[in-house]
Amino acid sequence: MKQLVIFPLLLLFVCFSPAKAQDVVSAKPLSPAVAPKLAAIEKALPQGPFKPEWDSLSEYEIPQWYKDAKLGIFIHWGVYAVPAYGSEWYPRNMYINKEGWAGKVFRHHKETYGDLSRFGYKDFIPMFKAEKFDAAAWSKLFKDSGARYVVPVAEHHDGFPMYDCSFTEWDASEMGPKRDLIAELEKAIRAEGMKFGVSSHRAFNWSYYLRSKDYDNADLKYAGLYGRPLPFLFREEAVNYKGSNPTQDDTFKDDWLARTCELVDKYNPDLIWFDFGIAMKQDLPYDQNPFAPHLKKFAAYYYNQRAKHSDDFGIINYKWNAFPEKAAVLDKERSKMAEIRKPFWQTDTAVSSSSWGYTKDQQYKTPDRLVDDLVDIVSKNGCLLLNVGPRADGTIPDEDQAILKAIGGWLKINGESIYDTTYWKTFGEGPTAVSTGHVSENKDKPFTSEDVRFTAKDDVVYATLLAWPETGTAVIRTLRAGAEDWPGEIESIELLGSDQKLTWTRTNEAVTVELPSEKPCDFAYVLKIR
Repeated sequence: MKQLVIFPLLLLFVCFSPAKAQDVVSAKPLSPAVAPKLAAIEKALPQGPFKPEWDSLSEYEIPQWYKDAKLGIFIHWGVYAVPAYGSEWYPRNMYINKEGWAGKVFRHHKETYGDLSRFGYKDFIPMFKAEKFDAAAWSKLFKDSGARYVVPVAEHHDGFPMYDCSFTEWDASEMGPKRDLIAELEKAIRAEGMKFGVSSHRAFNWSYYLRSKDYDNADLKYAGLYGRPLPFLFREEAVNYKGSNPTQDDTFKDDWLARTCELVDKYNPDLIWFDFGIAMKQDLPYDQNPFAPHLKKFAAYYYNQRAKHSDDFGIINYKWNAFPEKAAVLDKERSKMAEIRKPFWQTDTAVSSSSWGYTKDQQYKTPDRLVDDLVDIVSKNGCLLLNVGPRADGTIPDEDQAILKAIGGWLKINGESIYDTTYWKTFGEGPTAVSTGHVSENKDKPFTSEDVRFTAKDDVVYATLLAWPETGTAVIRTLRAGAEDWPGEIESIELLGSDQKLTWTRTNEAVTVELPSEKPCDFAYVLKIR
């Protein structure tokens, strides 16, 4: 009977004009659970200090633990780890038969798994078993890395929640692993004393999958995974998701709101991270964003629920201009700030420069580079959310683990210059600029021994040398005698991790410090200055 109903709908979809076809496909939400959830959300909204208005939400205060934590772990893990090819955007690219990178993925998929009419993304789900997943082992690794909060992806663009979602049967609790993976991680991460967050990339599912009448994703019976097969997704130009694709309709946004508020109810996350789909254009002001009414409702709901059950309001990470800067915390993807930004902020990046999710040909960064990035970000009043990509079986690759352990080793020696610190009067000195545009870190040049970054705590300033001087002498011009940023005397200078007493001089040109013959660690060397 279900197929008999779907078939004429698809005929209507193909034959009608785009407007009429959209009316047919959008007639009602995919899940009957959405309407009662929305009613519950509306009932709860007045019950708390925040109203779903920007002025009210801008009274928000960032929790102190987050400002002190500095380092978090991001986890991109999902069905896309099964093909493990290209990147975590495999689910989208496998449906794009064009030249370029996406076309390479399309051809790889056809050659490896067959035609998209017979083997679509849905067919990877039974292969995503997570049979070796150990939440406790993951959490210990993250603790040993020095991280103080952990943010697994709750749902990526692919539309497959990694938790027990009430609004679709296409989730990890009912298919694939048949486990609530987010619930397991929440318990294990909090048991290690770390804060727990989740990320939602759901908003881009609206235009993520390109369609063709020959693809499996054109079939309405799979809409719970792929989303509704709306007419614009069949057009060739839909590949340009930053172009003229229509913005999400209320049916989609209502479903998004229901799903995202359910994450709040199920896991009381300390942090919720949103991808760009809640604001599809970088330069669009927050008050002109078509998603804004739903964002305001979500933020008020989340902050109010946290006020009932927790000591702080929680954290929302957003991209671009999706929120006013006082209402949430700005997140920059694979980029940094050129200067100190007084509202606290975050960079998210990955141990891999080639993908967020696991692939068989990862291009890894060095721990040296990642620690340098952490130091640079913290010196500018930010924190770092660093991603790893586990395999489909639930194991974290040795390379990822080695990088995290190396960072943890550095923090055991130098953590006092990172944790619980603030930015100083200036972020640093040196010739090396950093990338500031969206996803622009590939333009970054390595830091040199002339690059120094500052942080502060109480009466101490930490000056981190981002490379060891070949001469064995550190030169810090910012701290010269009579400098505006440090007009008083310097009482002492020591090198973290070293017991050797340092010889140093201060002139009108600079402070020079004779470093010991042995390095106390493998990278980023911290001078503690009183």
